[in-house]
Amino acid sequence: MDALDREILEILQDNSRISHREIATMLGIAEEEVTKRIQELEKKGIIIKYHTLINWEKAGEEKVSAIIEVNVTPQRGIGFDAIAERIYRFPEVKSVYLVSGRYDLAVLVEGKNMKEVAFFVATKLATLDTVQSTATHFVLKKYKQEGVILEDKEEDKRLVISP
Repeated sequence: MDALDREILEILQDNSRISHREIATMLGIAEEEVTKRIQELEKKGIIIKYHTLINWEKAGEEKVSAIIEVNVTPQRGIGFDAIAERIYRFPEVKSVYLVSGRYDLAVLVEGKNMKEVAFFVATKLATLDTVQSTATHFVLKKYKQEGVILEDKEEDKRLVISP
């Protein structure tokens, strides 16, 4: 991967819907070169998925997110990988991270309501044999997600008064 590939990746990360022609114009190269490089990045698994970020609250859809701290007993020879895999295979789980600090894994979960998330933690997550403890933190409000500010601040339309 070279500097041009990195530039293409940064452009796509900001806007996955941008056309190959627009990328080519921005970088001063042929559209065919952009297409070829993107296909190669997809083939290598560097580009994994094109993502749409949706503000479900504005769409009128109720969704509850929670960040769950999980302490686990790592397994000999494979560490945290096997338990992380068991956790990320649940459909409720959106992300799993191995973290430093007081707990081992940070798990981001989504559900229709708080009861559904609590049920997931109590019946699926906490019952796994290597899970020692969990602490659930419900997300009360999202301000910024995936680098995008979700709150639209209205412009102050008052006139400035000066002495």
